[in-house]
Amino acid sequence: MSETLALVESPVQLLNVLEWAHVNPPAAPSAARPGVASAAPGRRPLTVVVLSPKDVMSRGQLRRMTELAMDEGHNVRWCEPRASRTALAKIATELTPELRRARRIVLGDPFSRLVQVLLPLSRAREITVVDDGTATMEFTELLTRGARLVRWHRSGRRRSPADTAFGAFASAARRRLTPGHGREVELFSSMPATPPPGMALRANRFGWTRARFGPPLITASTDIVGTSLVETGVVDPERYLSAVGALARTHGATRYFAHRRESPDKLRALAAATGLEIVRPDLPLELVARRGPIGHTVLSFPSTVLHTLPLALQGTGVRIIPCDVDPAWLTENASPRAQDFLASITGTAKV
Repeated sequence: MSETLALVESPVQLLNVLEWAHVNPPAAPSAARPGVASAAPGRRPLTVVVLSPKDVMSRGQLRRMTELAMDEGHNVRWCEPRASRTALAKIATELTPELRRARRIVLGDPFSRLVQVLLPLSRAREITVVDDGTATMEFTELLTRGARLVRWHRSGRRRSPADTAFGAFASAARRRLTPGHGREVELFSSMPATPPPGMALRANRFGWTRARFGPPLITASTDIVGTSLVETGVVDPERYLSAVGALARTHGATRYFAHRRESPDKLRALAAATGLEIVRPDLPLELVARRGPIGHTVLSFPSTVLHTLPLALQGTGVRIIPCDVDPAWLTENASPRAQDFLASITGTAKV
C-alpha cells in the first residue's frame, strides 16, 4: 500500500503531482517495467487516484497524463465518482482503507466537493496541496481568513441546498487543511500565493517538464491562449469574441490554444470571425508548449499559464504577454470579486 496517496481531478493537477514527485521522489514500482528503475529498499510507490470529470476534453487529457504518470513508475487508479448519484459513496467506501493507511495525502483542488468528502476519511498527518491553477491564490487567502472554501466565480451567489448539504464536509476538510495539532500542511506551487501561518511553501519550478520535453521549436508567429471565462459566466461571449479578434489583428496571431472547457460552438464562431487556427491540446499547455512548436510570443488573458509557461519555457526566449479583462466585458452575473481577482492574476505575472 502506498505511503503517499494523490487525489486529482484535472490534467493540470496530475501534472503538478508529477512535478512534486520529481523533487520528492516517493517511490518507484516494486516490479519495474523495462526502462523504469526498481523501488528503493523500504519504499512504497505513489498511488494516484483519478477522480474523473465528465467533460470529454478533460478526460482525454487525463488519460494521456495517466500514461505519463505510469511511465514514471507511479500507480494509477481511475475512478468515476460522477457516474451516478451513488458512485461517490461507493468510491469513498472503497478508498477508505487506502485513505486511512496513507502517510501523506497530495491533492490538487481543496474546493472540490469530492475531495472535501474524502479528505476527512484520512488519518494522514502530512498533506500537500499542489496547484489547480489560479485557485491556489484563492485557497491560501480564504484559509488565512478562516472563510468558506468557495471559488471566486461562485462567491456572492445564493447557497443552494447542495451547498448546505456539503457544508459539514467542507468544514471538516478546511480543518484538515489548516496546519497545527500535529498536522503538517505543505503548499507546492508556482503561483504567487501567500500561505497562512504554519503552512510550508515549496516552489514548483517545472523541472520535470523541462527535463522530460523539449527544447521546443520556436516559430516566427504569435499564439493566443484561450480561457473558459465565458463558460463560467464571467465574461460576455460577444465581448470575448471581439477582444480575441482585436488581439489577433494587432499582434498578427495565427493560432488559438483552446482551454479544455471551451465550448465547441464558441470555438467555431471564434474561428469563423478571426481566421485563427483552433488548437485543442491533448495535454496541459505547459507540456504542449515545451514539446513545440510554439510561437515566439504567447498572449494570454488572466490564467494560470501566465505564471507557469515562463517556468516551462525558461531559457527559450519565448515572450508571455498578459492581456487584461476589461471590466465592461463582465456579465451581470459575475461575482463582485471577479475584476479584482482577474487583475491580480495579470498584475503578478512575470513578463
